Amino acid sequence: MDNNKQPTNKNGRLSAAYHTLGCKLNFSETSTIGRMLSDRGIVRAGDDEHPDIIVVNTCSVTEMADKKGRQLIRKLAKEHPDATIVATGCYAQLKPEQVASLPGVAIVLGSNEKLRIAQYLDRWLETRAQQVATTAPTQIREFMPSCERGDRTRYFLKVQDGCDYYCTYCTIPYARGRSRSGSITQITELARNVAAEGGKELVITGVNIGEFGSDTGESFLDLLKALEAVDGIERYRISSIEPNLLTDEILEWIAGESRKFMPHFHIPLQAGSDRVLKLMNRRYDTALFRHRVEQIRRLIPEAFIGVDVIAGARGETDEEWAASQEFIASLPITRLHCFPYSERPGTSALHLDHVVSQEEKHRRVARLMELSAGKHEQFVRENHGATRPVLWEAPHGGSKQMHGFTDNYIRVTAPYDPEAVNRITFVTLTDATISPEQ
Repeated sequence: MDNNKQPTNKNGRLSAAYHTLGCKLNFSETSTIGRMLSDRGIVRAGDDEHPDIIVVNTCSVTEMADKKGRQLIRKLAKEHPDATIVATGCYAQLKPEQVASLPGVAIVLGSNEKLRIAQYLDRWLETRAQQVATTAPTQIREFMPSCERGDRTRYFLKVQDGCDYYCTYCTIPYARGRSRSGSITQITELARNVAAEGGKELVITGVNIGEFGSDTGESFLDLLKALEAVDGIERYRISSIEPNLLTDEILEWIAGESRKFMPHFHIPLQAGSDRVLKLMNRRYDTALFRHRVEQIRRLIPEAFIGVDVIAGARGETDEEWAASQEFIASLPITRLHCFPYSERPGTSALHLDHVVSQEEKHRRVARLMELSAGKHEQFVRENHGATRPVLWEAPHGGSKQMHGFTDNYIRVTAPYDPEAVNRITFVTLTDATISPEQ
């Protein structure tokens, strides 16, 4: 990048492009960054344009995520050599010097700085001096609200950030700091804004959303009840929530009083062995996890239950893997999200014995994916013939078919009807309506 060249000015306005890696929380924050820059007159660059500013919101949950971040930044620098690249997100927080050394990177912003991007851009435009700004994770205490609308009809509402759990394999507490929350008043105001825009469905997201209110004196259940009362929003989904924080009280409220929270849960298990869970410093055992899943099935039999599993973590011997596989197979769940264990610098898991080879990790992932496919097929079969509400999405790429999701997260398809987009209609689930793209 030519540091002496002024940014291209299109009709007196700068343009920006946005690239996001990783979790829905990152997408939510990128959307907020986009609105902040738009409020300052910076327009979104078209797909065939060379942007003046490129914002890359990175992930660092695995070594592969770091690699993807580096590859993306190098690619963008090559394609847009005159652009100002702003790198932020977890990779930028954890390895700011490494990110700053990548070609084209003018600004590196850590987790506490990302939503102050405007002031760093102003400084860059004035001085043309590279800026690298991060805050020590123990000092990251401010909650910055965000809400993102993707290409679809769903919005992602950030209610919490950071984590105090310090699982032995995880860098998230170092990347995002201590757990902190918005206030119920603040969050419900964002939900009302979504309703005013015509949004029908909100996904509640964060790093450890069940910890909502631990720093403010409010509770996650109180938040759910307040969101339920927001006029205009017809659907809520709860993103990943720790099994020890998805309490029976929450489940009973969703099953009984709530009319807006969908029968859809995503619960991280990570390992089906009590010994491995202890090595991971998880805050539950297999008995509690089974209780949560079976409680959901008892209260909400039609619920979709997604489960995260890490394959081949340090300490997962062949015997522990066999026990884990047996436990997972016995659970009445819907789908698995499987990840091979990734060594992360600075984590205490690096001191554990028994390292699983890469080949074995991938073999275990493949077995879990096979198990997942069978469970999902069974779930779909059990719902065959049922009539369920579907929120329809606009088709992409000129397709003549539109898709949507039932309340319990089965993807369905129908001929495109522009009048149906962002509306909920009832659909009978048959071979003709259930989407093969599951």
